Amino acid sequence: MTNGATGKIDFNADIGESFAGYELGLDSEIVKYITSANIATGFHAGDPDWMAKTVALAIDNQVGIGAHPAYPDLAGFGRRNMDLTPDEVHNAVTYQVGALSAFAPGRKLQHVKPHGALYNTAVRDAAVAEAIVSAVKAFDPNLIHVVLAGSQWEEIARAQGVRVARECYADRAVTAEGTLVPRSQPGAVVHDPDEVVARSLKLATEGKVTAVDGTEIDFSADSICLHGDTAGAVELAAAVRSSLESAGVEITPMNKLVAGG
Repeated sequence: MTNGATGKIDFNADIGESFAGYELGLDSEIVKYITSANIATGFHAGDPDWMAKTVALAIDNQVGIGAHPAYPDLAGFGRRNMDLTPDEVHNAVTYQVGALSAFAPGRKLQHVKPHGALYNTAVRDAAVAEAIVSAVKAFDPNLIHVVLAGSQWEEIARAQGVRVARECYADRAVTAEGTLVPRSQPGAVVHDPDEVVARSLKLATEGKVTAVDGTEIDFSADSICLHGDTAGAVELAAAVRSSLESAGVEITPMNKLVAGG
């Protein structure tokens, strides 16, 4: 059973992806509808000035602050895989989480959610997942680890005794195995607003999702993610939140859903 089936789920989005003089996304609008923010930490997007601004924006809107570490891949927006050793992954995550925490009140973050290729690699590569989990745990054992629901990454995190938020996606297609369809493949991103809303409702109230091959699979989650760079993201966020609340689902920060802390 999902938290949504019991009436509560977190709603997160990736924001803070502007860089220097280039403002990307409508962060000041989308933040009004979410409960948790994954803030870029400089390796795929963002910089110190935008990190500071985005943390302040999250605070002003009472949104949970999370680090969104990535592979060091500005040119590829962190979406290209990199052959890093587990130690290099551990250090890269530590560096980025530390950077964002320096801007947070009391140097405390709510969660860590890896970005792009680093996230997808953690789903299929146990060594990378172990490196991420160990880095976040060593930095702050109270941090919530946002992981793809039902993945081996979730199992690895739970085995380490850390706080875990299982994540699903409003606007990303999944395979019958429950993994995200690679962005290089057609249909990986769901653009139809009605379909995004319907998928979100099904995830939150039934704990199920329809995979790309048409099969319905179980997908119990604590948090739904909507990408801030998806076309019409603000309108989508408003529609998803409104429909969830209309269905009796309480949008709740993950810090209040995940035990511990």
